[in-house]
Amino acid sequence: MGPILVTGGTGQLATSLANLGGARVVRVGRPEFDLAEPDTIAAVMKKIRPAVVVNAAAWTAVDLAEQEIAGAEAANRDGPEALAKACAQAGIPLIHVSTDYVFSGDAGRPYVESDPVTPETVYGRTKAEGEQAVLAANPKTVVLRTAWVYSAHGKNFVRTMINAGAKNPALRVVGDQHGNPTSSDDLATAIVAIIGRIEETGWRDEYAGIFHAAGTGDATWHGLAVEALQQAQRHGQAMPDVTAIATTDWPTPAKRPQDSRLDSSKLEHVFGVVLPHWRDSVEKTVARLFGKDAG
Repeated sequence: MGPILVTGGTGQLATSLANLGGARVVRVGRPEFDLAEPDTIAAVMKKIRPAVVVNAAAWTAVDLAEQEIAGAEAANRDGPEALAKACAQAGIPLIHVSTDYVFSGDAGRPYVESDPVTPETVYGRTKAEGEQAVLAANPKTVVLRTAWVYSAHGKNFVRTMINAGAKNPALRVVGDQHGNPTSSDDLATAIVAIIGRIEETGWRDEYAGIFHAAGTGDATWHGLAVEALQQAQRHGQAMPDVTAIATTDWPTPAKRPQDSRLDSSKLEHVFGVVLPHWRDSVEKTVARLFGKDAG
């Protein structure tokens, strides 16, 4: 029961894991730990001597990655590969967090883990390459693809919408992209459960590979915004008018997947883990934002 080393510093998932895992979780971030600087990886591994590593660090600036290609490759592919090799040397599991952006969003149905990756952005490509790199470098690797992560802390869509709704009587939100909103607290709970299963049974071959780990149920960005703002209304915030717009009305440098829903049933089959429905988790998250506990 050694330390759980969590990369990603003060990011959403790292924060949720620290809140959940207590003293056993050791969070590291830049400059002490930098996926783009391999020497820092070795130094931190030697210092902490973890029992398991959760890689929650990544280049997540999707649009900026289209210009900063080398930086995205270092953070999303090369750095994770070096971290996976260090875990393999230590004989410990790596849980590596990936993304729905490895898919183009053209399937017209929820993606399963065996579907071929079809990224259409630098971010998606580097994350897809990172998945294969970590799996090749360490046989004890669990890759968790997640999506649309939000929380009561950090920078995310739910907080952005509530802040915007507090200042504006009307909002325009993309309504033709579909995905699985995922609470970082729920994802952290799933990761702790996975670690618990591995430690309870010892490593099994079936644990290795790619798993989808996203909130139950799906939504559009417009649907997620409306739900979050309706929850905020319950805590006294005025409800703005929220209009659904097309992706073409909100152009971005990087193309967003139109329908990146993930089928997470493999996670339940292998680890017995199911993430809660996204609406329930939005309710809890918004309650925390307003300083209340939804239970």
